[in-house]
Amino acid sequence: MPPSRNDIRNDIPAERTATCPTCRQPFTPIRRQTYCTPACRQAAWRARHPPPRPVPAAVTPGTGRRAGTVYQCPRCDTRYLAQQWCHDCHTPCTRLDRGGLCPHCDEPVAISDITEQPR
Repeated sequence: MPPSRNDIRNDIPAERTATCPTCRQPFTPIRRQTYCTPACRQAAWRARHPPPRPVPAAVTPGTGRRAGTVYQCPRCDTRYLAQQWCHDCHTPCTRLDRGGLCPHCDEPVAISDITEQPR
């Protein structure tokens, strides 16, 4: 009895080409390869994962969060830097945002007052 043959298995597949989604160049993929080079694969990963937005540095590193936070009294609207209690009203203040002292007038300014918030 002759050995069985599987003609499908013996066929040599035609060269298939793919297009790299990053650089749009044609290439011959190996197995499940999607990108033509590791550089294109890394560029695609970096495009999908943008770097995090840096936190504005209103406080020097190593200091606590409270030291760079602006608080506002709900009664008299006085702003304080790093103080959670209003000395005039003797009430707790509301936290506004991170911030610091204005270089021109030495008044507490929150970062949200300076930057425009996306809506």
